[in-house]
Amino acid sequence: MNRALRIPKRWRLAGRVLAVFGIASAITVTGLPGIETDTATAAPRAVAARIKPGAKRCDVKNLGSKYQSTPTNSGFPNDPTGSNFSAWQGNPKNFNYDLPGKAYDGVKPPTATDRTEALSKVPNDTEKNYKAWQKIADKSGDPEDRKFEIYARYFHNKEGLSFDHWFEHRFIRNQTNNHKGSAFERQLVRDFRLVGPDWLCEVTVELIDAQGNVVDTRRYDAYNQRTKEFNEFKSNSELTNKQLAKDRKIARFMSDHKFRFTGAKTFTEGQRKKIDNLNRYVNRLRPGQTNQVRGNQRIYNPVPRTKPIKGYSDYQRWFAPGCQGGQGRMQLAAASTCGTRGPLNDRINGSGKTLKEAKKIQADARRIDTRGTLPRGGPGGVDFTTLELRYVGGLGKGKGMQYSMRADQMPNPDENPGFGGEARMQLSSDALFTWLALTPEKFWVNLNPDEPDRVMDAKFGKTDAGRVLLEADLEMKHDFSEALNPDKHAGAKRYWDTAPRQNGMPCFPGVRMWIEPKPAQVREQDGGIYILDAPLKVSTQWLDVEWQAPGSTECKGLTDAQKRAIEANARTNVMPVVEERVNTDPDYADLRAVYTARVAAEYIRQQDAKTPTDFHKIINSNDGSAWPLRAPNENWTREGVHKRYMDSIKEGIEWFELEYGGKVYNQGVGGVDFSKQPKQNISRTRFNVEHRTLDSTTKTSLQSDDVSYRDTDTLYLGGGRNVAAGEGEDPNPTPTPTKPGPDPTKPGDDPSTPAPDPTRTGGNTQPPANKPDPDGGLADTGSDTPIGLISGIAAAVFAAGAALVWWMRRRRQDATG
Repeated sequence: MNRALRIPKRWRLAGRVLAVFGIASAITVTGLPGIETDTATAAPRAVAARIKPGAKRCDVKNLGSKYQSTPTNSGFPNDPTGSNFSAWQGNPKNFNYDLPGKAYDGVKPPTATDRTEALSKVPNDTEKNYKAWQKIADKSGDPEDRKFEIYARYFHNKEGLSFDHWFEHRFIRNQTNNHKGSAFERQLVRDFRLVGPDWLCEVTVELIDAQGNVVDTRRYDAYNQRTKEFNEFKSNSELTNKQLAKDRKIARFMSDHKFRFTGAKTFTEGQRKKIDNLNRYVNRLRPGQTNQVRGNQRIYNPVPRTKPIKGYSDYQRWFAPGCQGGQGRMQLAAASTCGTRGPLNDRINGSGKTLKEAKKIQADARRIDTRGTLPRGGPGGVDFTTLELRYVGGLGKGKGMQYSMRADQMPNPDENPGFGGEARMQLSSDALFTWLALTPEKFWVNLNPDEPDRVMDAKFGKTDAGRVLLEADLEMKHDFSEALNPDKHAGAKRYWDTAPRQNGMPCFPGVRMWIEPKPAQVREQDGGIYILDAPLKVSTQWLDVEWQAPGSTECKGLTDAQKRAIEANARTNVMPVVEERVNTDPDYADLRAVYTARVAAEYIRQQDAKTPTDFHKIINSNDGSAWPLRAPNENWTREGVHKRYMDSIKEGIEWFELEYGGKVYNQGVGGVDFSKQPKQNISRTRFNVEHRTLDSTTKTSLQSDDVSYRDTDTLYLGGGRNVAAGEGEDPNPTPTPTKPGPDPTKPGDDPSTPAPDPTRTGGNTQPPANKPDPDGGLADTGSDTPIGLISGIAAAVFAAGAALVWWMRRRRQDATG
């Protein structure tokens, strides 16, 4: 309850102390941006550069064909405006690469017995030993032999790493470097016709000293002998200072050569700056020449191909209905009954749990990423605090579910990598199952000084979903207090200027406020639901509360008209600030995450009501014990939050001066009500226009760990059982012709600037005119009125809403006799 308090004199000094607080900050310089120069001053000085002979033609190496001539439209397009950057305007394209080693990510660290066996082939030579195991595994095809080859490789490593770290950040990273880098090169050779005698691939430039000795080398992915252009391909569009320093030397020694960098992701501002800096440097070396260094952007999504092996591959409990009986990571579960795999799981498991761990993993990964094949931003490139469930599909008996989650990219992952993904993923997964297991009338919380025994449902209070709602309610009270400060918000000043007054003092807004869903914007098609927008609303209503802070005075005897005026005034001038924070502020990120899981859960409920799914036994079981409060919140209690709430009322949160000079503090009563989950299923046409390519992006996210949405800083990452386990079709199969497109020796070459991909922009094609758009199978109301997603249990929802507000109505009745 928000109270008007006239502060006793003895409180004023304390009030001034509470009103002012300082934050002492110290700035520590941890490192400056890398400079593109060679710091190895002790090395012999290079005085010349030369191309090492022996490089293969690109067409022979990548396509197995030799073209007689280079086509006229061969190579990368230049920007028609004269800029040194060019960007492809078509839709993203996928390319596949093999990653067979990932199938062994469920193998446990070797025991002492395993070590003896792994080192038994050539005991005194670890290199020959693992190669012996490799030959055995290649011949037998037995996963057990391959496992011991992996163990033998691990014992050959001399870095002293744990097996799990070595496997993920050495074995898999090196395999990814080789296979992904080669596949990206092969894709570019096809798409941009880098064929014929002009094009060589994997060309090495040697830097030599005055005595003719090779003192350093620089490898380029492709080289055009006619135009004398070196090409570097980066599937993550990230350039290293070490390589750029060598480029500067080569530019000095080979004054007639140019440079081009082609990336499969959008160049960040920092990467563009690196290319621009090198361009300016080379232009200064060559007066009168421009754009000697160019950047080329063509968005691709890499799709690894791994066939999981039962007993050797790793599966997670996240979003897996078949294995929700306990906590922790699921190891070696049978794919047919339990567990999920996918790019999101891999990104989470490959990232750090703490900032310190994330920085170590990030630096280690970049050190060995020789071909620029890390996902954009590296292991720390995902801002896991923004992770939200945005797609659910693939439901059915024995299918589990497919999922895709949206997240922002970290703006500066080198210095501030993302971490904590496991906890965030666990929260979303637990929330989904909590919303399914417990019946909807339990989905509310209530902080009211008059009702300490009615804070929230007991079962709901033992889950992290319930904890998040109650903590968000308390945070909302704090934000409401701050939003009433006229020194910070113009709306607050308008409130105090227009509020009713008693004895010259404006009356506080004695309102109940609560968070509830606005209609979620969704699209149901392709056997799933796309959660496009899930906004939350802060509602407010006048409420009389009997409890009073000690020593306070308040506006008394207000008429109903005055109460309604105060309620409307607060709704207009104060609540918009609070509502914006609920929908955007990081302090409410957990609330938004559990709410999108709520939307997904109601879709699953609806589908299960039509045809039983793997979630059938969980739904409405009213047993949430499998999704309890998890560390570090395992000792959290609803009573503890209510105590913090009461302490904040007594002590005050936000102190400020009003025009009449008195000091005041304020507080509110309300809750969070997720008992209802309204939604609006938008039309197919609107989906195609406003969310172009989201369906293909989502589908690709089930298989690729580096999927940006429409050239933005928004990532989609997913997983599941069917597609992620290799049972689904490739989202964009790579063709295998012997030649990249039309025969370049014949007329009719494609234009030098390739046309956009003919990929459709949306879901299924429009239905025939004589058939209605099914809109995901929901009832068509013929209007934009939000459709209740849980219409099948409307009676229960209505009862829940009534239960939430019964005490308010009773209070009014008691007051009126």
